[in-house]
Amino acid sequence: MRTRARNVKNTFYLTTPIFYPNAKLHLGHAYTMTLADALARYHRRNDEKVHFLAGSDENTQKMVDAAAKAGAEPIAFLDGIVQNFMKLYASLDISYDQFIRTTDTNVHWPGAQALWELLLAAGDLYKKEYEGLYCVGHEAFITDKDLVDGKCPDHGTEPEQLREENYFFRLSKYADALREKIASDELRIVPQSRKKEILSFISGGLEDVSFSRPRRSSWPRGLGIPVPGDDSQVMYVWCDALANYISALGFGRDDALYQEFWPADVHIIGKDILRFHAAIWPAMLLSAGLPLPKTLFVHGFITSGGKKMSKTLGNVIDPEDLIDTYGPDAVRYFLLRHISPFEDGDITREGFKEAYTANLTNGLGNLVARVMKLAEEHLSGPVKLAGEDTIVSGEFAEKVETFRFNEAMDVVFEKIAVADVFMTEREPYKKIKSADASEKEVARRDIESLVRQLASIAAHLAPAMPATSKAILAAIRENRKPENLFPRL
Repeated sequence: MRTRARNVKNTFYLTTPIFYPNAKLHLGHAYTMTLADALARYHRRNDEKVHFLAGSDENTQKMVDAAAKAGAEPIAFLDGIVQNFMKLYASLDISYDQFIRTTDTNVHWPGAQALWELLLAAGDLYKKEYEGLYCVGHEAFITDKDLVDGKCPDHGTEPEQLREENYFFRLSKYADALREKIASDELRIVPQSRKKEILSFISGGLEDVSFSRPRRSSWPRGLGIPVPGDDSQVMYVWCDALANYISALGFGRDDALYQEFWPADVHIIGKDILRFHAAIWPAMLLSAGLPLPKTLFVHGFITSGGKKMSKTLGNVIDPEDLIDTYGPDAVRYFLLRHISPFEDGDITREGFKEAYTANLTNGLGNLVARVMKLAEEHLSGPVKLAGEDTIVSGEFAEKVETFRFNEAMDVVFEKIAVADVFMTEREPYKKIKSADASEKEVARRDIESLVRQLASIAAHLAPAMPATSKAILAAIRENRKPENLFPRL
């Protein structure tokens, strides 16, 4: 896939949140990973050296609680859950380059501890006693004003009242610098609504945040990164989990990848972790004297039938069930085209099937089958594709690079509609049977044109639906009708 006369840099570093391995991943996780994968594939096909990072956030109380509930030893429990992560990613054809685990003492711990030392050297860590409400679901202290009917609105649980002596980070010190860098787009936040949200949050005042927790007796050794110089404390989620973006690149040990790829080009995150990534993380980097990431792309949530998915409502849709029924590219198609990248998006089983049948079975799949059947029967050999046939349009490139994946997919399906109209109006399937040699030659050329249009469609589909793109291009190379791409269900 090439774009027209575009200037691209040599490297591209893309990250996703590291998810909690306390339960099975859901459709929201699949959405984040699919967005990231489409972006990574797009940049790879532009001849950029891409590093696509995924991972799991394992040093958490909620994970310890989940392991205890399952009657399992924490590390063994983690190993099983992480394998489920990787299984889902493989099923969705997610092409990450590295998977980082925060319990990895060789890869992650040195970077997190090196970052801690820089914050300490800057005078931005201090120890004090703190009492407050702690939400295990958020792995964070929250305030009374965050509660609804005495419970965390996101998790429906009552917070614990904790009194602890912890290390704190001087987040308040960086409020003005953060406001300036976000307002000027030195740290770009997409979409604008999220930029306005975080600027408003910062303007309301930033408080220093807890950066460590006393080591609990329920935590085995190997879980929880010791605070340098104070083994009685383990690093709290901020300096631990957020550090993964640089520890994965060798920061604090062999930093060759760090030197090559940092700062990150894009952190892809959900809207629920905006404050952590747009306030705490950049403040840490400013304290440590390290470059800020370039862009935070913040997506919304996925609902079902207009409501948050929950077992109680019976509206949970398992991504693995969708993949098993419809195939990975159909799931990727729906997530990228029918879910807004900037707002909450809705999915139901009925809506998914309707989109699959109309746009994939009757749309793309039918077009490919009809065109390649004509080509197989009436062309003497494969159409020799030219460079122009697989150039990606500037319109498509602009939409992907501004994270408007749904609009980029619309560009592709407009091409499919154009090819359908060409087929209907030109009727090569009729004219190729004509006794008139000139009319027959026109039909042959029209079939070649349709094959070239399929090649263009395949090139544009490559980031979003890689298996489908490969199948179409293979059919063109072999001049044959492929197996049914999207069977009727």
